[in-house]
Amino acid sequence: MTKRIFRSILLVALGVFLASVVLIMGVLYGYFNNIQQSQLKSEIDLAAQGLELSGMDYFQNMNLLEGRITWLDADGTVLFDTEQDAAQMENHADREEFQEALRNGWGESTRYSSTLTQRTLYYARRLADGTVVRMSMAQSTVLNLVLGMAQPICIVFALALVLSLVLAHRLSRNIVAPLNRLNLDAPLTNEGYDELAPLLRRIDSQQQLLRAKSVDLRRKQEEFATVTGNMSEGLILLGREDTVLSINPAAAKLLETDRSVIGRDILTVNRSPELQELLHKAHLGQQSSTGIVISGRSYQLEASPVESEGTVSGIALLLFDVTERLQAEQMRREFTANVSHELKTPLHAISGYAELMAGGIAKPEDTAKFAASIYAEAQRMIRLVEDIIKLSQLDEGSQAMAWEQTDLYTLAAQAVQSLEPAAAQAQVTVKLTGEAAQVSGVPQLLSGIVYNLCDNAIKYNHPGGRVTVHVASSPQETVLTVADTGIGIPKESQNRVFERFYRVDKSRSKEVGGTGLGLSIVKHAVMLHGGTIELQSAPGTGTTILVHFPKKV
Repeated sequence: MTKRIFRSILLVALGVFLASVVLIMGVLYGYFNNIQQSQLKSEIDLAAQGLELSGMDYFQNMNLLEGRITWLDADGTVLFDTEQDAAQMENHADREEFQEALRNGWGESTRYSSTLTQRTLYYARRLADGTVVRMSMAQSTVLNLVLGMAQPICIVFALALVLSLVLAHRLSRNIVAPLNRLNLDAPLTNEGYDELAPLLRRIDSQQQLLRAKSVDLRRKQEEFATVTGNMSEGLILLGREDTVLSINPAAAKLLETDRSVIGRDILTVNRSPELQELLHKAHLGQQSSTGIVISGRSYQLEASPVESEGTVSGIALLLFDVTERLQAEQMRREFTANVSHELKTPLHAISGYAELMAGGIAKPEDTAKFAASIYAEAQRMIRLVEDIIKLSQLDEGSQAMAWEQTDLYTLAAQAVQSLEPAAAQAQVTVKLTGEAAQVSGVPQLLSGIVYNLCDNAIKYNHPGGRVTVHVASSPQETVLTVADTGIGIPKESQNRVFERFYRVDKSRSKEVGGTGLGLSIVKHAVMLHGGTIELQSAPGTGTTILVHFPKKV
């Protein structure tokens, strides 16, 4: 704006200067022209009087500084001329000023010479004897006048140009200065041009509206960021060309990226065929979902097209982690199959023995043996059902169970005492060490933890082996340690021993009558108490299991 004002002022100043020069030159030219004409008229009057008084003698002592005098006879013959020989000059009877002087006593004319770029003024006067005296004077044209004054005009133009530059610069700065000082944050507080008042009032009203909209937009953005930021599901908003417009932290973490992905194509982050097919369907206006595996975890990916004026202008992607759900479904299927298998085996045995006894095929002396087998299989089914009920209760939680402060060392002593017959039969020595340690929890569940761990340590031990049970307490936690010198657990099975019905040695488990649910019950009970399990084992060297119970659950 400053440059435009500067140029405008400069052009106006130069235009005014040029117009002034033209006007002044025109006025000067007219002024000098009038002076020359008056002078010429005066001089021809003097010449006429001199000729009438002195005749030809008048020309002898004449000294003209400017102009030319010609004396003409009544027929146009040149009698005398101050510049040329009269005898050599042509007849002037056809001259306009001569003819007018003969008619009216006074005549004048002007002739222009393009060669000399000047014009000549002619004045003629008729004398009393009928002769005509004519005086002429060369008059410069405007162009000659300008050329003659070129140097002073250039000097004045240069001075005017410099002055115009300085004044235009200062004026443009002074004009723009109040505009540059405008406080647009508070338009109504400005002092300056009154013509700006309507504009400033309009700006103030617009700013108030924008501030209100900005506050509302910021609030909505914060609400959106808070909601999407706390979502466990991944949310990605895509533009028309599949460029990422927004991505929440859950989706960024899942795709192993950050907010720098905004503005880029989503396929630069993940190029899985499932995602490409989903985006293709979304661009066709179809809402669809698919499964996708990322970093070993299963996710459900849903795409919803966002339509505007009948065309798909964007896509909303939602990612749900369904790994636990799929694993739970798989575990339920496996659990159902395992329960069916575990129940079918003793039922087949019971059915077979009962069929032999009912058909009279069994010998009398074998009846007691078959009855003992039926009883053993029935007890196995009872233990299995009891363990399943316990797991079901643990899955539902321990809210219905009474929590109280319990001495874990006392529970360990009771478990060791109840297992002494089984340990003696397996030729395994069980030893309890440690100190009294209070644990806040469900007594029957805590007792089950100790009992199951000690029972497994005895069952999966060698004759002559040892089981050491130790209870330790610290300000932060209580630790139960059950160590044995048994068969140990291979490394590849250590992460699965707490799964339901998983057995490291299936043949040995059958022999000792295990249901395959003991360690699973232990794991669920420990989790309900906010504890953790640590397993250390190697084949042939035994197993050590440490259970950590925090003092505050």
